[in-house]
Amino acid sequence: MNRFRRLLAVSLIVSITGLGLPLSAQAGMLATGDALNANSRARIDSLLERQDIQAKLAAYGVNVSDVKARVAALSDQEAAQLASQIDQAPAGGDGGALIGAALIVFLVLLITDILGYTHVFPFTKSMKQSLEK
Repeated sequence: MNRFRRLLAVSLIVSITGLGLPLSAQAGMLATGDALNANSRARIDSLLERQDIQAKLAAYGVNVSDVKARVAALSDQEAAQLASQIDQAPAGGDGGALIGAALIVFLVLLITDILGYTHVFPFTKSMKQSLEK
């Protein structure tokens, strides 16, 4: 028992001493594309906070929290593409681009629902459930 305590004490001393050692850190340049992708995701999130966008999504029967979750799940390339489509929309236009963006989000939700990754819409039948039966 004395040998076990000594071994335990030595291992604890070594591990606690190791915690006090400085860790190495590496820094690198941030690519412009990476910075733009992070910025585009923030811009999309800020658009989803607008009341008029939320009203349009509600008019289509889409829950805003589901859309926010889907936007968070987008890859960086998809988020940049969606942000560029929003940027190309005419200022003060009829909102066709925003409706198009909302439609794209709806289609992404619908496809992932059909594939069985989510269950957002009650009117879809999951392919995973069909294959399991």
